[in-house]
Amino acid sequence: MAFDFKTFLNTVPCILDAHLPVLIRGRHGVGKSEVVYQIAAIRGLPVVERRASQMTEGDLLGLPDTADLSDGRKATTWNAPDWLVTACTEAVVLFLDEVDRAVMEVRQGLFELTDSRKINGWNLHPETLIIAAVNGGEHGSQYQVGEMDPAELDRWTVFDIEPSVEDWLGWSKSKVDTVLWDFINLNRQHLEHTDDFEPNKVYPSRRSWIRFMNTVRPLSLFAEDGNRDLLLNLATGFVGFEAAVSLRDFVQKYEFQVTIEDILDKGDFNKIKKWGINDHAAMVEKMEHASTFSASLSDAQITNLATWFVQMPSEICMKLWGVIGEQEQDDGENAIKLHRATAADGTLISAHMVKILKG
Repeated sequence: MAFDFKTFLNTVPCILDAHLPVLIRGRHGVGKSEVVYQIAAIRGLPVVERRASQMTEGDLLGLPDTADLSDGRKATTWNAPDWLVTACTEAVVLFLDEVDRAVMEVRQGLFELTDSRKINGWNLHPETLIIAAVNGGEHGSQYQVGEMDPAELDRWTVFDIEPSVEDWLGWSKSKVDTVLWDFINLNRQHLEHTDDFEPNKVYPSRRSWIRFMNTVRPLSLFAEDGNRDLLLNLATGFVGFEAAVSLRDFVQKYEFQVTIEDILDKGDFNKIKKWGINDHAAMVEKMEHASTFSASLSDAQITNLATWFVQMPSEICMKLWGVIGEQEQDDGENAIKLHRATAADGTLISAHMVKILKG
């Protein structure tokens, strides 16, 4: 069973509150590391991150030293590594990445840490949490990773992650340009490639889109006068040729895209006359991620919303109604006002909804 990030974030606190280790399995670039830092921020804990794939036994146990015994003889002792000292003396999220790419000696050394919360005489701080991430599991055959045997997996609470497009859209709303967000929202097949990877071919991933966005942000390539050739060339390097061409074509035509303000504030419906069900659904999702209905709408906005409401397919009407209900405050003001509203063509929304419910 796979979880999207919303379900995972609602479930994993139960495991972490019991101070049990969590293993996240999923494809590359889906945001496993990001969600670990998100969990740490929610709990107000710093992150101590270690790439298990880069560790040796010395990185796990520390370096040897000598100690004087009471009878004058000497014995070997160990100087623990800095990350272990921190995790044992402070409350942190100990993030072990790429565990299934680690050498077997390190993976077996982690048994005691995950099972008994101690290693080589050092005990983890009572509030330290352990989270690991791997590419193995269902998609393991696509990666050069080691299999985790039953005894190893038994030390972890395992979550297979298959994030939804909505996960990324919600998370990225404040991180990417509106044009790019709209492109992914309307061209979801280009968010990431999930199977049948051809050798040496560049494919899009959630991570590569963010890296691309961070690169082009200062270049104003999404502006009306942006350099479309440079946009194509850069995008090709990050997300592959097919996605780059689609993005370039989308940006060239972006002036024909409709904004939330066009509908709610301006009441400009000329551009939506040829809209299909997917276009209406995409606008509802844009409003949902913008939390459009968390604040009270003006009477003029309600009228414009009602005018759009009677132009959309019935299933999208119900989708919009659900979004309004989820974002409403306790008084349900927007829903009540919309239900009582009249569209520009004279249609009563209350009567229109009765018609929809009757089929």
